[in-house]
Amino acid sequence: MFEPRLALASLSGQSDAEWAENAQKFAGAAMLGGIALDEPTREAAREMVERDREEFLPENPVAFVDRQLAALGDADIRPGFNVRTATLPPLRKVAETCADRDALLELNAHCRQDEMCRAGAGEALLRDSERLREQVRTAASEGATVSVKVRAELPGVNLPEIARLVADAGGHAVHVDAMDSEGVVAEIADAAEATDESDLFVIANNGVRDRATVREYLAYGADAVSVGRPSDDPAVLRRVRSAVDEWFEAESIEEAKETEVEA
Repeated sequence: MFEPRLALASLSGQSDAEWAENAQKFAGAAMLGGIALDEPTREAAREMVERDREEFLPENPVAFVDRQLAALGDADIRPGFNVRTATLPPLRKVAETCADRDALLELNAHCRQDEMCRAGAGEALLRDSERLREQVRTAASEGATVSVKVRAELPGVNLPEIARLVADAGGHAVHVDAMDSEGVVAEIADAAEATDESDLFVIANNGVRDRATVREYLAYGADAVSVGRPSDDPAVLRRVRSAVDEWFEAESIEEAKETEVEA
């Protein structure tokens, strides 16, 4: 999926190509965006801007995605784009763009802003599993590597079931904001392991700042961690990258020892 196993999580209206390029020596992936693709979600984004939230609102969202990804063509980091949409046609177009650029496409089932949820995007997708399944299938059918960003602590939503749905629909990763329920990462990792698509990649997010938080999430079974708001802070990224490298180096040594014993 990406190496090193550290990603930068998207921050609406802030996470662009320059932001990703500035962090490329620390991270293996960077999720740009989020960006609203269709008119319902763009109207929601405009309403959010009116109350002082930051949003990307280019005239042509798909062309904007392509330009941003092109700007990272020579960067030593795998880009992704976090997208929000209520309809499928623009999703198909941006999925094709991401596939052409070898970029991840991240479906936003995470945003909790009222305007975006009323439009049928963000965490509203976690309450409408069939629409989420349809979006995953649509994006994957265009050849994109599909991640779904989800949020814990949403009443009535079973995230392990969501992980199984993502895998069944052809998705490749679940990016989970654990909120204050870090143990949900273990439940999702177990669900991912139990699916027929056992290579479903689990990225853990929320409060990743240092060695302790990295080790906690990776011990729960996450395949990678992501940094959100401090993603422009080199001191935080350096600590997290060091902890990630330490964990996987130790894991490689242990696997080599087990191989020797078996031989």
